[in-house]
Amino acid sequence: MQLWFAHRSEITLREQLVTQVILGILSDDLAPGQRLPSTRELARRFRLHPNTASAGYRQLERERWVEFRRGSGVYVRDSKPEGSLSAAVTLDQLVANFLGSARKLGASVPAVRTRLRMWLELQPPDHFLLIESDEELRRILTVEMQQAVTFPVKSCDLQDSHISEELEGAIPVVLPNRVAAVRKVLPAGMEWITLQVRSVPSSLAGWLPAPSSVLVGIASRWPHFLKVARTILVAAGFHPDGLLFCDARKPHWQRGLKETAAVVCDSVTAADLPKTFRVVLFPLLSEASVIELRQYQEFIRSPLSP
Repeated sequence: MQLWFAHRSEITLREQLVTQVILGILSDDLAPGQRLPSTRELARRFRLHPNTASAGYRQLERERWVEFRRGSGVYVRDSKPEGSLSAAVTLDQLVANFLGSARKLGASVPAVRTRLRMWLELQPPDHFLLIESDEELRRILTVEMQQAVTFPVKSCDLQDSHISEELEGAIPVVLPNRVAAVRKVLPAGMEWITLQVRSVPSSLAGWLPAPSSVLVGIASRWPHFLKVARTILVAAGFHPDGLLFCDARKPHWQRGLKETAAVVCDSVTAADLPKTFRVVLFPLLSEASVIELRQYQEFIRSPLSP
């Protein structure tokens, strides 16, 4: 089996060694009982530090791919690790099968690398990525987006040090007030979806005109939700004295809600309320944004997409 190492790669040399040995075993390039190069030989041939090679072999031994024979060296085990393979190892096996097929066709490593890079760049995005710094708002919007689409929905903070990795295969989604900041971290030419927040939710329609002498609860972990809900409810005709505000981040936040006629809350808080409560869901996403997310999803799934 031929080994090669990229010394300037983001992938550590230890991980490169481990991955290549596993690929060799899975593709049968390394036979059971075959002796592997010594740490000294690896260090000399590939300019590896002996400790790096030794750490890689120890990991392979822990994962039961190889075995150490005292005074003899490192050998491929007679059998592959038992039990279900991890997702990473299963992926390695697929890669090993692919490389084996390419080798039978006589394809060179540079040619395979070039074609792989081309296909990876052609792959359409496979999930939405909500970029939002407010943690509680991020949780609410993520839940609402996931309820609206079947694509996976992930989220991250704008200040996340791994945001470039998060953007791989993603459709960025941002609120209008974050567009300028997000534009600075997105790769050139990358598109994004700007979410719109609704004003008066249709869920309040059954409560208008506002009844008098009715106690209504407003509950959320997001402080701004409580403020916005108060503004909207008062503007809709609810008396301020008839509104009970509960910060769901605090202990015993549900105290007093049993006496209310209904509880206005966000999608996250609604899941924490007893089923006996009358919940009036106050969604943040506008209907137009829900439609846009679904249309974008269907466009990507279209047979006409790359």
